[in-house]
Amino acid sequence: MNLPNKLTIARVILVPVFIIFYALHWYIPAVIVFLIASFTDYLDGHLARKYNLVSNFGKIMDPLADKVLVYAAFALLVESHLIPAWMLIVILAREFTVAGMRTVAASEGIVIAAAMSGKIKTVLQMIAVPLLLLVPVFPSATAIYHAVFILAKIFLWASLIMTVYSGVEYVKNNIKVFRV
Repeated sequence: MNLPNKLTIARVILVPVFIIFYALHWYIPAVIVFLIASFTDYLDGHLARKYNLVSNFGKIMDPLADKVLVYAAFALLVESHLIPAWMLIVILAREFTVAGMRTVAASEGIVIAAAMSGKIKTVLQMIAVPLLLLVPVFPSATAIYHAVFILAKIFLWASLIMTVYSGVEYVKNNIKVFRV
């Protein structure tokens, strides 16, 4: 197994560690684990492209590992009342739509590459999540709490807007998959 695939597996393994830390209210270690896991996403893709180590395993597992990490975090943030549940529902609806279309395309032998808007969405989510995870660390009456909270909300809303945009773009550009 090549290094990019090992990094993808490491990201999946870090998800339960992240969840446990967050559940124990160990927010700083949870943020650190989330950031390490997020960095493995960048690193595995970079290494796979640079050294021509792209594999079928990586094509499937890399985006899946990203989604498990980010959406586990969003679920915890919903439970902690840091984001509303409807936001997670919108985000998941986009992901299920895209995954369904990719599955149909794959059954026809068509590979649909990720668009730049989807990559931007992922980056915005991976910035929003650690900021949101840091909110409970600071006493609520402090200026730093308010700054982190506002910055987190800005990135959250930006990621939500990009989620909707990238989902619409994906459907529009790939609707041919459903034509018989």
